[in-house]
Formats: sequence, structure tokens, C-alpha cells
Amino acid sequence: MKPVLDWKDPMFRRIWNVLIENSLLLMAGAIGGLLWANLGHDSYGSLKHLVLLPNAWFGPAVAGGRHYITLEFLVNDILMALFFGIAGKEVWGAMLPGGHLRDPRRAAVPILCAVGGMAGPVAVYLIGCLVVAPAPGLARGWAIPCATDIAFSYLIARIVFGRRHPATAFLLLLAIADDALGLVVLAVFYPVSPLTPLWLLLVALAVVVGLVMRERGLNSFWWYLVIPGGLSWLGLALAGIHPALALLPILPTMPHARHGQKVVRWARWHRRDALDMFENAARQPVEFILGFFGLLNAGVVLGAGGQATALVLVGLLLGKPIGIFLTGLLADRLTPLKLAEGISFKDLLVLGCAGGTGFTVAIFMATVAFAPGATQDAAKLGALLSILAAVVAMLMAALVGVKKVHEQAGAEATGQAKGA
Repeated sequence: MKPVLDWKDPMFRRIWNVLIENSLLLMAGAIGGLLWANLGHDSYGSLKHLVLLPNAWFGPAVAGGRHYITLEFLVNDILMALFFGIAGKEVWGAMLPGGHLRDPRRAAVPILCAVGGMAGPVAVYLIGCLVVAPAPGLARGWAIPCATDIAFSYLIARIVFGRRHPATAFLLLLAIADDALGLVVLAVFYPVSPLTPLWLLLVALAVVVGLVMRERGLNSFWWYLVIPGGLSWLGLALAGIHPALALLPILPTMPHARHGQKVVRWARWHRRDALDMFENAARQPVEFILGFFGLLNAGVVLGAGGQATALVLVGLLLGKPIGIFLTGLLADRLTPLKLAEGISFKDLLVLGCAGGTGFTVAIFMATVAFAPGATQDAAKLGALLSILAAVVAMLMAALVGVKKVHEQAGAEATGQAKGA
């Protein structure tokens, strides 16, 4: 009898690849959390705070100095380290020889636009705070609209421009640089507890351990996750920095082919290094983790909308395209740097709109910027609604006349002329 789910069935694999490539598990989790929170708020709260380990030596503190591990803590503080590890690998890989950000001439304008794409939302958000005279403390969420979701923005670019259009690659570079800057902002400006810098020595020790392991030819990524990764997680948690960033200092210590480190013989047989094996092994589990992240963090009551919702949404949908477009325009007109061939200023405006999709990282930022409650829920709702950037980008493309480059014509397409 043929099994209900045949993993080798080509049709099933195509469907699965569509789910993974387009982050639809995250979307499904977010929609599920949103529905659950509005249809059964109490049971949804019970799910988030489900105690998995009542007596732990780390985690949220309870009376008597004890700690416990909840489902929300497991996903947000532990498992999301793999997501930020994958994001960090994208950044690190792009900086290695042959990477997209290795060539300064190619990477300069996308990186500058990433900076502008963060400054624009911050300016709009803080100006909005002054105009609407919000509740005290709302300005703390200034970094929430800085985020650009790599997966969703890249998906929007493929829909609007096509895979072959140079604007799609430009937006991918911009999103990678944006993620790198966002991780710095998260680590520096949003400590989870009073900073205790002395514990960062444990993170430094983790890096040293990773480098020693690499020099010894250890190529299995599991060792790097468990030993240096565990030390780094503990050091960041004790230092007051969000521990989900634990793998970021460890990734550069992992062996990778472009640095030519010694590797053990079995790894040579497989012709793969630890950094690539980590990405290949973690990418699909991370999609499930993002599904749970969406389920546990996107569950806000629709009536929770407020000032934070409007500020985050306007910051993303208005501040992002303004910041990206103006930065690219000024860099092209006033400096020796130029936009890549085939990218017009119309394209730049549209890709700026596509970059307004905050979603995953914006939701995560909201969870650390505000304490649980009405303001956090309102900010999360703004991050969720930023998916409307897809509609804005499509409308803008139609308005300014940007045409999609189809696969068969992609190799010959050069885009529209600059200055259009």
C-alpha cells in the first residue's frame, strides 16, 4: 500500500520546496497564532507559558530564586539562535572571498542603502512619537521598523522584478547588510537585563575554543554548536545580551573551504565544510522553528492596535522606501559610486517599498523592546501588517512602469535607463 506521504514523490518535494523557499511555515504559524489569540485568548496564553522544565538553573526566574523553562523561552531564547545563526551565515558567507559583499565596489551602494533604510524608519518613528505625543516609553521601539525580512522581501522582489532582474540581487544584498546592522542594534541597544560585561569573557573563551577546534581539524559543526555555541549562549545570557545571538561570534570559527583550513579526512571525502554543513542541516529545521516562533509571538488581539502599531507600520512602509531611495539617489549622483547596471531610480523606489517587510526580525525586536502587554502587542501587530509592503511594492511598480523580467528573457535584460 502506498504511504499517504511519500517523501520521494516529485510532486510532494515540489510542494515542500515552495513552502520552504517562501517561508510559508512562518506565515502559517503567524496566522495560526493570530487566530488562536483572538478565538481563545486564555488557552493561547496557556500555550505560550506552558512550563516544560519547572526546576532549571537558567530561564525566567520565579519566587525563591528558582528558574523554569517555558515553551516561549525555549523557542525565543534557545531555538531562535539557529535562525540568527542562519542569518549570520548569510552575512559571513557574503563577506568571504567570492561573496556578494566581498567586492567593495559591488557592495558599497547596497550597504549604504541598508544604512539609509534603517535611518529612514527611525526618523519617521521618532518624529511620529513627537507628533502623536504617545505614552511614555514608546520611543524605545525605534529599532522595530529598522528590520527587513530577507525571505519575504526577496520573495516580493522575485514577484515584482523576476529572478533575473539586477534589482532582485540588489535587494538581497541590502537585506543581508540590514540584518547584520540589525543584529548589532539588538545586541547593543536592547540588553535583556542589566549589562554585566565581565561575562563576555565567556564569549571570548568560546571563540578561542572554536578557533582551537578548527586548528585541530575538527569539521563537524555539531561540536561548534554544542561547546563554543553553548559557552557563548551562557556568556551572553549572563552578560544581559539576548542569548539568541549566541552563534554569531562562533560562525567565523567554523571551517569553511574558502579559508582552506585543515579538515578531517572524512570531511574531504564528502567535499563539504562545517559552515556549509551547518547551513544545509539547519535550514529546514529553522523553518519549523520560525513556524513556532510565528505561532507563539504573532498572537495579538486585533483590538490591540494603537499608537505603536501605526508608528511601526508607517516606519516600515514609508520610512524604508524613503531612506533607501534617497540614499541610493545621493550615492549615485554625488559620489563616485553608482547603482548597478540595469537598475533605474524607478527600480530603486520599488525595491525600497519591498524592503518595508519587517515581519520576523521586527516581531522579535518588539518582544525585546517592550515588556509583555498592550504596547508590545500593538508593536507586533504593526510588524505583522508590514506584509502589506508586498501590495505597496506592486502598486508602485505599476504606477512607475517597472516591468518584470521573465526567465527566458532574463539573460538579455538590462533594465531601464538611469535617470528615468
